[in-house]
Amino acid sequence: MKLLLTGGAGFIGSNLVRYLVTQPEVHVVNVDKLTYAGNLESLADIKDRPNYTFCQTDLCDASAVRKLFAEHQPDGVLHLAAESHVDRSIDGPDQFIQTNILGTYNLLQGALEHYHSLTESKRGQFRFLHVSTDEVYGSLGPSDPAFSETTAYQPRSPYSASKAASDHLAHAWHHTYGLPVIVTNCSNNYGPYQFPEKLIPVAILKCLKGEPIPVYGKGENVRDWLYVGDHCRALWKAWQHGKPGETYNIGGNSECRNIDLVKMLCQLLDELQPAPDGKSYESLISFVEERPGHDLRYAIDSRKIQRELDWSPTESLTSGLRKTVQWYLDNRTWWEHILSGEYQLNRLGLDTRRA
Repeated sequence: MKLLLTGGAGFIGSNLVRYLVTQPEVHVVNVDKLTYAGNLESLADIKDRPNYTFCQTDLCDASAVRKLFAEHQPDGVLHLAAESHVDRSIDGPDQFIQTNILGTYNLLQGALEHYHSLTESKRGQFRFLHVSTDEVYGSLGPSDPAFSETTAYQPRSPYSASKAASDHLAHAWHHTYGLPVIVTNCSNNYGPYQFPEKLIPVAILKCLKGEPIPVYGKGENVRDWLYVGDHCRALWKAWQHGKPGETYNIGGNSECRNIDLVKMLCQLLDELQPAPDGKSYESLISFVEERPGHDLRYAIDSRKIQRELDWSPTESLTSGLRKTVQWYLDNRTWWEHILSGEYQLNRLGLDTRRA
């Protein structure tokens, strides 16, 4: 089985690639443009596997996308490629519109043309998994029920608006053209290989460097946290067993205020790598001006995927954070290359299987 996976050099994508290449009779074709967040060093341990191929391709190039399908003849698609950092979308929304909307459109069109070229039996096996976010649903109040698959969309940032648009395109290509599309909406991911611009790796690395840890406002924003390994299992279940045309919400059952999350990270680092001055890392917490349009709370109701696909998270927030902190302590070279910019100089020179 050959699977086209987009965004496989990013955080969730690289974890999913690593998970899928261990599955029986699966060949992964990793398609990534290699923007600033695409890091082939995240896949250095599997780059020589015979069931892995890397293709540097821009999904905004429609002809290049069609070429991908023609050359690789995939049995399915897992679409993770996206611009995803809210702060960057506020400062420069254009790239989010191009990648998340136009890129998804090109991929859907390429997949549809390929789907129509397949034999009847092959069409019966083909699936297009579109991976999205809970941010498309907007913001919750403190006592509001969690987002479900029927919650109305109300995106509030350029990032979430572009992802909402891509979700609607994905559903439209199923209902209008019959492409077997499945959509997933996940809560905030964390774990190994997360690019150090998101809250958890930022907090960890600020502690290790003895620098102020920036926390927006008073840190009262609430998120549901999902360990990336649990997310990868859910995505594979959704691709294999999900019903085309359906949406599945994927959450970690771990709501937490940002300030409490940062304090948990500080306490873990106090234990695992105490500061040279003997002080708690909590002394580094620094409250900064609130981000424009910062949503108060996200929460995911994932009962549907638990009930229909027999998936549930295995990591608690406590166990997942411990694994994550330990990974960053054990993999300094990886994040030091990112902070220095060396990963960008090395990424095209890595000895990788390319198509």
